[in-house]
Amino acid sequence: MSINLVLVQPWVALVAGILILLFPRLLNIIVAVYLIVVGLSGIIR
Repeated sequence: MSINLVLVQPWVALVAGILILLFPRLLNIIVAVYLIVVGLSGIIR
């Protein structure tokens, strides 16, 4: 089963936004994880 990143990104952004509103200190962690995932997915393709 292939995961389409175009469909996943809006959900990730929504969840990350909610978490940042609830826990502002998570901003650094969420941004770092997001950048790592996007970078790895770009390298693997």
